[in-house]
Amino acid sequence: MTDRTWLILGASSPIARAFARLVAGQGARLILAGRDTDDLNRSAADLRLRGASAVVVESFDAEDMASLDALAASIPHHASPGGLDIFLAFGLMPEQKAMEADPALALRCLTATFTGAARLLLALAPMLEAGHAGRVIVLGSVAGDRGRFSNYIYGSAKAGLATFCSGLRARLFRSGVTLTFAKPGFLDTGMTWGLPGIFYAESPERAAATLLRAALKGKEELYVPGFWALIMLIIRSVPEKIFKKLSI
Repeated sequence: MTDRTWLILGASSPIARAFARLVAGQGARLILAGRDTDDLNRSAADLRLRGASAVVVESFDAEDMASLDALAASIPHHASPGGLDIFLAFGLMPEQKAMEADPALALRCLTATFTGAARLLLALAPMLEAGHAGRVIVLGSVAGDRGRFSNYIYGSAKAGLATFCSGLRARLFRSGVTLTFAKPGFLDTGMTWGLPGIFYAESPERAAATLLRAALKGKEELYVPGFWALIMLIIRSVPEKIFKKLSI
């Protein structure tokens, strides 16, 4: 993987850190992008020790469209067409009741989780197409499979991202670029710590390894862990007249 440059978007998240460590160990070059550059610089030093051939840090704010455009414009300085891969793992998941009480907070969730991700992927798509190679991994969520009472705002952002990525996949396919859309269930991270109803949380390290294998195989979509496919099949099959009464 020494000829590949992985752009890690949302690089401070636990799963992004685990993924970066994984590809660093294979000699990849890395671009760590996120808001906390001090944290990312510490991560960069660690990744160099783990085997990354080069690591650079870029800052961006997923709620600031100008910041996203500036990040996209910087990427050709660090990677060549045909050598770029992308791992997108950012979003914002406030508590549902807080967003219901504060529409501005709900808008922040939608902007960071869907609009920011879509804008950045659209800005980077021409570079991927020009190189006629590359892999894109985007983290969605099982929350996007159906609008649920307990998290329909965040879920709607992930649902929109899933539809967007389906169309983007068709576009990039024509240039030899693959897009893997992952739907994690519960991951053992700060976002899920203490939440009610958590019955099994996958470790970021196991999830990262699963995602890399899937991307290398050119897989289009997957649930992480895989048993979530059955759970969500059941949830999607519940008639709406019954589903609306459930507090899940």
